[in-house]
Amino acid sequence: MKAVELFAGAGGLALGTSRAGFEHSAVVEWNQNACDTIRKNNSLGVISWPIHQADVREFDFAEYKEPDLLAGGPPCQPFSIGGKHLGQNDARNLFPEAIRAIRETRPKAVMIENVKGLLRPAFAKFFEYVVLQITYPELVQKRGEEWSDHLSRLEKFQTKGRQRGLYYQVVFRRLNAADYGVPQRRERVIIVGFRNDVPAKWSFPEPTHSKEALIHSQWVTGEYWDRHNIAKKHRPANPDGQRVLDFLRDNPNSLLPWITVRDAISDLPDPRKGRNSIQNHVHNPGARSYAGHTGSPLDDTAKTLKAGDHGVPGGENTLLYPDGELRYFTVRESARIQTFPDDFVFSGSWTETMRQLGNAVPVKLAQAVATSIKSCLETRGVKA
Repeated sequence: MKAVELFAGAGGLALGTSRAGFEHSAVVEWNQNACDTIRKNNSLGVISWPIHQADVREFDFAEYKEPDLLAGGPPCQPFSIGGKHLGQNDARNLFPEAIRAIRETRPKAVMIENVKGLLRPAFAKFFEYVVLQITYPELVQKRGEEWSDHLSRLEKFQTKGRQRGLYYQVVFRRLNAADYGVPQRRERVIIVGFRNDVPAKWSFPEPTHSKEALIHSQWVTGEYWDRHNIAKKHRPANPDGQRVLDFLRDNPNSLLPWITVRDAISDLPDPRKGRNSIQNHVHNPGARSYAGHTGSPLDDTAKTLKAGDHGVPGGENTLLYPDGELRYFTVRESARIQTFPDDFVFSGSWTETMRQLGNAVPVKLAQAVATSIKSCLETRGVKA
């Protein structure tokens, strides 16, 4: 099945859709460092993507008609809780280009990813606008028309109940990547649409992992500590109340445990001990903790990796040891936390590679959703 990828960044979403079985006809990204990363991995044979380093606003979609999937994550800064909160007034809002791509390519399915901040009350009206534009991509905004007036036209068109032309059946959900086997608490809004002539009957894939199962494996059975060969005297104090443990003992969770930082990186050499042969696994000194940014505990899922306007926020991308010591995650450790494979390498300075990772979609989360979409398309007779 064919896919077109927009706003590809370093390729987290594209890797997930590739692993789900989609073959990319075009991968579009404007950032030089991210494109260099993709080109590097193309040259190593890790991936084989037709990368286009281009501003999506100037990209011609004429030769990419009716792919099975159009996927992408428009820049999240306009809606990020850590950003400037400008939303639709931010020049980096490229949702209109995603809608244009849908209109011009007419994909069978659409998968759009963005930050959970898009669902904040302040952006509720604009989010409705985004969903209705994806639903009716041919009902375009008129020259000089305010977006709120365009929203009113879209609402009236939908309530008439007489859909015609190109339209999509659209659903959305806020997903936590940790619930799908990613060692990171990273909540993202995923919007999925199926073209009106595709007889899809689809819903988001159910979680495979849970926090409750992790607590059970650590504090009820102790299996977690045994697996990591950590003696009782070296285990941290139980952070959960006895009532919680009693409940979990009597009601074991059938899902897999959340993946912790220790699970993800314990087989890597300690980067503080000097050179090693692992790609992108170099210690960067100077990590510090500050209010609200105290690092990710070793025996819990990581906090959300982030990429700020001025480089890497000090406390967001750090590892907190049980003894209180703090250090930056290496690029390779961050890649593990975002579930990139170890043979996938990153180009650019430390700040730029961490920015790529902070902006990426976790590969396993993308794969889970894309696999479900592909399965739906295949079972409904829409095959490559």
